[in-house]
Amino acid sequence: MTSAAGLLYFEDETQFALQLAHDAGLTPALIQRHRFPDGELKLRLPSALPSHVVVLRSLVNPNEKLVELLLVARTARSLGAQRLTLVAPYLAYMRQDIAFHPGEVVSQRVVGQFLASLFDAVITVDPHLHRIHSLDEAIPVATTVVLSGAPLLGDLIAKHHAHPFLIGPDGESAQWVAAAAQSHGFDCAVCKKIRHGDHAVDILLPSIDVKGRAVVVLDDVASSGQTLARAAQLLLAAGAESVDVAVTHALFAGDALTVISNAGVSRIWSTDCIRHESNAVSLCSTIAQCLIKLN
Repeated sequence: MTSAAGLLYFEDETQFALQLAHDAGLTPALIQRHRFPDGELKLRLPSALPSHVVVLRSLVNPNEKLVELLLVARTARSLGAQRLTLVAPYLAYMRQDIAFHPGEVVSQRVVGQFLASLFDAVITVDPHLHRIHSLDEAIPVATTVVLSGAPLLGDLIAKHHAHPFLIGPDGESAQWVAAAAQSHGFDCAVCKKIRHGDHAVDILLPSIDVKGRAVVVLDDVASSGQTLARAAQLLLAAGAESVDVAVTHALFAGDALTVISNAGVSRIWSTDCIRHESNAVSLCSTIAQCLIKLN
């Protein structure tokens, strides 16, 4: 690497990384990765690094990737990097922000402090922050930037529906629904969710009339799909003409896509913060503009 700033990435994120590097004017370099028979990892970085290094790692399936970040960040410092920026389009372990029972690990705090020990800046998209107001409360670094995929999803929805109704599946989704609806003047509302477990939820629709309307259920993340599926079923039963789903982070664990489709959802859209067949809009340009300002 010879430029003022470089981008380190892993092979499974090559397409996103190369586009990001191009848009942000960074020199990209692949982190070589080998797995030993016992599961340990061997990583190899360029032998010399510029003063500012950006590390790209979207933290879906995060456990092993957190080890990767530890190895990469510590080594990058020894190879010349004086400033390290983590670009994590999806940021894991943000949901558990309080101990509901004695002895529970507050993973948001633990993982946040871990990342803060490695990086000087963190850029992410629509992190799941519930009981805190800003990302630096979870990750105490000098610079934190929170971007959103909701406006881009709103633009996409506008291309498919003239007057859609945007619905959030729970109160936590209100911020993203409002952001997606704002620039186009869409009608919007949120449901109330009562969770009984990872795969059991009750949904209460808001007091609205969706008869004959094209409805889009919008949220930050889709994991099991149960919440989105239940909301879609209720909306169709209430007379909605169609129900689509739009999410920033396409986790879609297990049979989530099937669960959502079987509930009567017509189309499923997501951003490319997590690579998935449902990706319909890209955050590359948005993240690149942020990096240009920081550099």
